[in-house]
Amino acid sequence: MIVVPYSVNYREAWDGFVRQSKNGTFLFLRDFMDYHADRFFDCSLLIYEGDVNSGETQAPEGLDGLKAVFPANFVERERTVCSHGGLTYGGLVMEAEITQQEVLGIMQQVMQYYRDMLQASTLVYKPIPYIYSALPAGEDLYALFRAGARLRSRAVSSVVALRNQLRMRTLRQRQAKKALDNNFYIERLVESDREGLHTFWQLLTDVLMTHHGVRPVHSEEEIGLLMQRFPREIKVFLVKHEERTTAGCVVFVCAQVAHVQYIAADDEGRQFGALDLLFRHLITERYKQMEFLDFGISTEREGHWLNTGLIFQKEGFGGRAVCYDCYEVDLASEAIDRMANGEAEGDEGLVRFLHLKAINDSFEPRLTQAMEAVMRSGWYLQGEANRRFEAEFARYCGTRHCVLVGNGMEALVLVLRAYKELLGWQEGDEVVVPANTFIASILAIREAGLTPVLCEPSMQDYLIDPDRLPQLVTERTRAIMPVHLYGQVCDMERIGTFAREHGLKVVEDAAQAHGALYRGRRAGHLGDAAGFSFYPGKNIGALGDAGCVTTDDDRLAEVVRMMGNYGSAEKYVNRYKGLNSRTDELQAAVLSVKLPRLDADNDRRRAIARQYSEGVQNPLITLPTLPADIREHVFYVYPVRCPAREKLQQHLRERGIQTLIHYPIPPHRQEAFREWNDLRFPITERIHREILSLPISPLLTDAQVERIVRALNEFNVEL
Repeated sequence: MIVVPYSVNYREAWDGFVRQSKNGTFLFLRDFMDYHADRFFDCSLLIYEGDVNSGETQAPEGLDGLKAVFPANFVERERTVCSHGGLTYGGLVMEAEITQQEVLGIMQQVMQYYRDMLQASTLVYKPIPYIYSALPAGEDLYALFRAGARLRSRAVSSVVALRNQLRMRTLRQRQAKKALDNNFYIERLVESDREGLHTFWQLLTDVLMTHHGVRPVHSEEEIGLLMQRFPREIKVFLVKHEERTTAGCVVFVCAQVAHVQYIAADDEGRQFGALDLLFRHLITERYKQMEFLDFGISTEREGHWLNTGLIFQKEGFGGRAVCYDCYEVDLASEAIDRMANGEAEGDEGLVRFLHLKAINDSFEPRLTQAMEAVMRSGWYLQGEANRRFEAEFARYCGTRHCVLVGNGMEALVLVLRAYKELLGWQEGDEVVVPANTFIASILAIREAGLTPVLCEPSMQDYLIDPDRLPQLVTERTRAIMPVHLYGQVCDMERIGTFAREHGLKVVEDAAQAHGALYRGRRAGHLGDAAGFSFYPGKNIGALGDAGCVTTDDDRLAEVVRMMGNYGSAEKYVNRYKGLNSRTDELQAAVLSVKLPRLDADNDRRRAIARQYSEGVQNPLITLPTLPADIREHVFYVYPVRCPAREKLQQHLRERGIQTLIHYPIPPHRQEAFREWNDLRFPITERIHREILSLPISPLLTDAQVERIVRALNEFNVEL
């Protein structure tokens, strides 16, 4: 299957598919959904037949090969994808002739897409009820079960099947007749009648606040705009008595389902059966040509409270109860990667690239105890946990100072900005940096107001090539930023000698090299200063963002500390134009728990690297060159190269082995640096085109590593 993000270019294909799908009658068409795109991050998907690793990212013409669509939006602050919120009422919309195994594969790829591309942590999924499916089966429910979903909430609606309507109760008929006998009448609100809408919305708000303590989700202004923009889909019906509005509702119309929402009646309307009159009108006259009339949810507090009076009234019109279940899926769950191929994997299971939860669990109960101690202390920033870890990590690296900051990129920014203050560097002065680094190294230079100068790496170790430095240094060069990429230390003796000869500072980007040794000294103590990241996936990672600066320079450490605290050493006295870049106490406490095991974890990574290097004998795969002193590498990742990288990645995926690409696009080809897009760095470009990172977590077993080696040696393809 090929997953294609929705865009307006696919609107006709989307709507055409929905109309002929097995369960799309309940879904709003794209016109209505696209209108809301300014309020919601629309991350809807189209799923086509094909090979996910074919490189195809464009949908074919029309409906050819379209198997399903997945309407959804992304709540970024919560890292949550919702299959219904703000866009639609349902989940996966499928073609009529689809197998359970195909749905498993589709749901798996959808979840993996949101996890890997959006870094979403949760999927909230609201299946379309069976009643709205032309061929009810529940394939998506089985997929949710396989993904380890849990029931999040349950709501109950009352639905009238207009072609197979149940008997309307006599009581409801009498109440409707009572309303007519007392001169109540029904009026559809015209789109331009803002005064009439205002009157109804006041009634609705009063009823909701008085009886339920809530306000309408939509505002009066939003409903007015929707009525004007979608006069066929959004309608407001009022019940009036002597020109006074006593009851009403809003109806959202889909292909074959009319959804009744925002039902309200005042005391007079309830006394004389205004809603009974309205409901009978909707059923017997206004929407009798539809498949279904959905009277809307009659539960509150996520299904824990039933509005029995409203349910009784709705059921009196031949309505039947329909459950709207809402499920929650943890996108970090291993079950997702086993959904479609778990049986084929037998007992071997999935080899994850990095299982952060398992790593953190291995530090329990000390991890939880340390965090609880911080919580109980009542001190959450710049406290004892910060001071303790700074002392521990400085001692570990062998430096005089360690200053905790917000993250690894800000560590580099603060060092460079501090040097500008201390040494008088000017805006636009230059810093030499490898061209194949993660983009954060380059962004840090730019953020500090300096100019990055890209240097090609060595193809042998993928690190900055000291032989190229002389041709890059100019009168404006102020520093070199060697990046210890993938966990291997750069040739710091040659870089340091060159820097001293030219009066340059050396600022290490040690974000991937925690604990690496170079001639008896650790990364972070090999230049004038260094920046570390403690991102959760690093060799020593926090449970969120964190970073630090290490240095022997007393004055530099002092200025870095001030600049990370709004430029202040004394509260409300700001010496520099600083920023807010601090590690909180919880993260510092976590790091103190993990630091004592860092060397042992690095040794395990080295042992796994040796297994790979000794076991893989495939001429299509280029292994990394190991340094003569293995302690110079801590194997943040184990990178191999292959000219058929995507096919190799697919080969491993089919065998239950996860891999990642560090990094697919070189910085100079990123859209963020359009001014560099025409530059040529052939070595960098080849690395980024061929590189693939194998699993190398310290929790990997020897059996898992042997399985990966076997899979690598089995790979064969014609180039």
